[in-house]
Amino acid sequence: MAQPAQGSRPGQLLFDALAKKNDQLFWGGVAMAIVGGLALLFPFGATLAIAIMAGWLLILAGAVTIADAFTVEGTGAFFGQLLIGLLKLALGIYLLRHPDVSMVLLTLLLAAVFVIDGASQLALAFELRPLDGWGWMLLSGIVAISVGILLAAELQEMSLVTLGILLGVSFLITGLSRVVISRRLSALAARR
Repeated sequence: MAQPAQGSRPGQLLFDALAKKNDQLFWGGVAMAIVGGLALLFPFGATLAIAIMAGWLLILAGAVTIADAFTVEGTGAFFGQLLIGLLKLALGIYLLRHPDVSMVLLTLLLAAVFVIDGASQLALAFELRPLDGWGWMLLSGIVAISVGILLAAELQEMSLVTLGILLGVSFLITGLSRVVISRRLSALAARR
């Protein structure tokens, strides 16, 4: 099968990178959805418990995001995804080492991570735009930014339940969007 000329269609380099590592994209999405499901299952607890839970969830999400970054290696999206993964990982490690961190600081840090993550996902979505299912990645970015804004806006009123639910929803949507993009790539490859 002849390779299309580079630049023959918008985002071709990204499509090719994702197609080569489609299984990794799929299983990374499944893992992220599971992390989101876990966050939705455990929204209760004291500030200490949520900080520890958020720390582990962020470490898991960071590891998955770093692994997913390598599915787009060689494209512009690579460094953004890698940076977001490292940021999630570092924040998770910090929260585990300092579980007594205040709820306000935890919420503010998470808000920043989600806004940056959402911006990265929006950029990736627009690069994927010709691909059927790109809207899922767009939705994932919008949800992540919305979660970040909601977290920042509700600093004083944020309950532990709300924080856990927002984390879970964002991680779940991110995972599902990766699974959908992976399946769309598989369908596209089958038609060739």
